[in-house]
Amino acid sequence: MNRVDTQILRIDDTLSSEERSLALARAGSVLAAGGLVIFPTETVYGLGANALDAQAVRRIYEAKGRPSDNPLIAHVADFSEISRVACLSGGEIRDKAETLAAQFWPGPLTMVLPKRKEVPKETSGGLDTIAVRCPDQEIARELIRCAHCPVAAPSANRSGRPSPTEVSHCIEDMDGRVDLIIDAGRCSVGIESTIVDLTGEKLSILRQGMIGAAQIAKALSVPLRSITYPQTGREDPPRAPGMKYRHYAPRGEMTVYTGTREQITRELCEALEKDRRAGKKTGVLCADERVALYKADVIITYGSEKDYPAAARRLYGALREMDAQQVEAVRAEAIDHPALMDRLLRAAGQNGGQSNQ
Repeated sequence: MNRVDTQILRIDDTLSSEERSLALARAGSVLAAGGLVIFPTETVYGLGANALDAQAVRRIYEAKGRPSDNPLIAHVADFSEISRVACLSGGEIRDKAETLAAQFWPGPLTMVLPKRKEVPKETSGGLDTIAVRCPDQEIARELIRCAHCPVAAPSANRSGRPSPTEVSHCIEDMDGRVDLIIDAGRCSVGIESTIVDLTGEKLSILRQGMIGAAQIAKALSVPLRSITYPQTGREDPPRAPGMKYRHYAPRGEMTVYTGTREQITRELCEALEKDRRAGKKTGVLCADERVALYKADVIITYGSEKDYPAAARRLYGALREMDAQQVEAVRAEAIDHPALMDRLLRAAGQNGGQSNQ
């Protein structure tokens, strides 16, 4: 792709309300004109374009190197804007959407809904459904309002790389590929949103996140067992982002170790010894509680093994730091949390890659 002059726009508490409004109006005008803007959400930084502009959305796929059948999420500023991308004419789907939005929006929950015909296939990945969410980040919502359009946005990284949770990650992957990057500091959640499909006979969790299935089941007053976790095969079109392709991966070989804590420690230490004999630069991703048990060239913790929110905030940054340290063999402890474990396994190559499952 042709290189563009990427502008960095810092928005923080040092700006007056007028300066902030002018900055976001500028970013919104870039989106409205068909440009690409990287912006912060509470989960990760997003790579945004006008969700109703097919040509602009194609630029997202080009900038990321993203497969064209991998659908995007349309971001809206509030529930009233959902009708611009989704068909909610009444009935059970609308009732479920309203209930979930009332409890979890703005926030890290994405709903898959029937798509309006005005939404181009580029945004939906060719599907008749559309994934929609309202981010819990005021800058993101103000930007959407300034753009006067729903904003399609995957994570602002090159396809397959760890998602960006601070602006330096975005610059590393996307400088020269996008028109504007909004720098608003570190993301507060750190992993992508939960995705729930409301269009089938049963509720389906298409991607796990920090809002769990039990919370969704409770909000909708349905049994937890009625929520399914469909798997997408290599030949099937993904119903939502994060289902089919390898994601979040560091450049080095990565293995995730599962089992009891004793098994994990023993097998990981054995692998490190083999790596050293092979002359590989080694890295360990582990909990604070077990740092002293490992001998590696680089040891990065995700925090206490019981502090899952902290682990979520640190995970992608830790994987990028492994790359910065040129680690050749990344050895990771399992994390006892479904969404975080999902990210670790996909980073290790869940579909035929280096993972010890």
